[in-house]
Amino acid sequence: MYVGRIEKLLAYYTPVPMCIINAQGKVTRSNNKIAEVFKYDGIIGMDFFQLTGVKLVEIKQAAADDVPNLENTMNGKSPSAERKPIVIERNDRAFKLECNLIGDGDNASLIIQFIDVTSYENLKKLYNNDRMSVAIIQIDNYDEIVTGSGDEEGVGVDIIAKIDKLLRQWIASKDGVITKYKDHLYKAMITQKCVAEEVEDKFSILDKVREIESNTEFPVSISIGIGWGGTTIAKNDLYAQDAMDMALGRGGDQAVIKRISSFEYYGGKTQSVEKSNKGKSRIIAHALRTLMGQSSKIFIMGHKNPDMDCFGAALGVYRIAAQTGKDAFIVMNGHNETMDDIVRDAKSTGNYEFISSDRALEMVEDKALVVVVDTHRPGLVESVDLIEKTDRLAVIDHHRRVEDALQNQSLSYMESYASSASELVTEMLQYVIDKKELDKIEADALLAGIMLDTNRFAVKAGVRTFEAASWLKRAGADLQNVRRYFQADSENFRARAAGIANARILESGIALSICDGCNVNAQVINSQVADELLTIKGIEASFVAGVNENGETVVSARSLGTLNVQTIMEKFGGGGHLNTAGAKVDMSPKEVLEKIEEFLQTTH
Repeated sequence: MYVGRIEKLLAYYTPVPMCIINAQGKVTRSNNKIAEVFKYDGIIGMDFFQLTGVKLVEIKQAAADDVPNLENTMNGKSPSAERKPIVIERNDRAFKLECNLIGDGDNASLIIQFIDVTSYENLKKLYNNDRMSVAIIQIDNYDEIVTGSGDEEGVGVDIIAKIDKLLRQWIASKDGVITKYKDHLYKAMITQKCVAEEVEDKFSILDKVREIESNTEFPVSISIGIGWGGTTIAKNDLYAQDAMDMALGRGGDQAVIKRISSFEYYGGKTQSVEKSNKGKSRIIAHALRTLMGQSSKIFIMGHKNPDMDCFGAALGVYRIAAQTGKDAFIVMNGHNETMDDIVRDAKSTGNYEFISSDRALEMVEDKALVVVVDTHRPGLVESVDLIEKTDRLAVIDHHRRVEDALQNQSLSYMESYASSASELVTEMLQYVIDKKELDKIEADALLAGIMLDTNRFAVKAGVRTFEAASWLKRAGADLQNVRRYFQADSENFRARAAGIANARILESGIALSICDGCNVNAQVINSQVADELLTIKGIEASFVAGVNENGETVVSARSLGTLNVQTIMEKFGGGGHLNTAGAKVDMSPKEVLEKIEEFLQTTH
């Protein structure tokens, strides 16, 4: 009775639009001014979430935040100082929601007042729209365009001129300014409103540049890094640099927006183009050897449950470390059954020090160097604690860069165009050792790594991939022995065959399959099934899910290039390349494939 009387009084005397909702989120009372917010008749009994799109839990949290707090009061803070206000837009007006509890306990009602903040919101939008963003634009593969655009002299220069004209027209149409400060680099200033327009347009400038005709074997493309939301132009310039680093680390041909604490990605439709110049490999190789020579110990590790690419790259880096005379160790806590033969062969030589991450933590020193291969994500390495124990870190990886990359890298060699980490390490080895110094197991492991990630040279194998394989063959790699490492036992073979047979093929040319049961080699089997499904006529992409020995669902995704499976797997916390990616998820194989199918239906 007492609470009911309070509600009546509030409804009668409150000078602004208001309503009262019960603990279930249903409207129980409102005043006459509520018509300023909701134009239709009778909101009593309606669900507040359906009316506004604001969840009940948000309303309760806002009401709880508004309860006076002694500590905040003593510190001079308002109760809701740390909370972003809830604002809704109705009838071309903006209203801030002020929420308070009526009564106690779980059944307490909530009074919600709608404060008109239209003028303030319009002013804020105007201010934000006119704030300047910084854009850095790079012509991808500039050297290759200029030197490799056909036999006719000046063709490459003509292509660059067309790109230049297109970029200047684009920025001019946004009332911005653009400056070319290197042959392949531009910097532009445009408003945040114009950036928002490009987001709506999905940065069609990327497609327009790609449509420029050329005689090269790859499409012409640009990369764009945009800094947005910084308190100063200098801050936005730093954000733009970070965004450009991310765009290039993910293979180029895309636009990346860096806000204060997040990245947004647009484009990335083409495969990373292989660089013809190997100068970077030579520079990185010598820099790594120098860094090793300055370190007390060297710890080499890859990702958890290493595959052949990870293992081959680790052995290759160990060979470089051996040249320095420093103590080197390969950190590996375990491996799946498919790695048994190659790991056993490596250990039987007695040339390598394999240790667990716990042992490495006992041995690590301040001046020790940690070299991470085939990953750059903290959550995937064998031991993130080992990295935190030293300030010397080198990363060698071929995956597209992600936001949560390892920080404070002393040396970074991340090239998404490369087929594998083993390819990158093989190129480095050519500049620091003679091929006769490479052990046979190292040559075999590196070749196996390249073959694994290219599906035996069927995907993502460029000229440099074959050149690396050729060098390994001359260094003693035995192709017959490498093939032995890929042999599957009868149980895994049957599991793979069942996965292929169980595949469901959508009309869009997407294949979805579940590998039943729990399998210690689930990740390997999934990837093999996904690769095999692409050999079926009409299939453009495949997604295969299964459960590993730990009860975790792992997903492998493959594409012939028409669908970017990397961006899809990133939605599930994974990553990879445009046509090869994967993820580990906290849901059943059936659920994750349903989510993937739902995502494909809404975006393609």
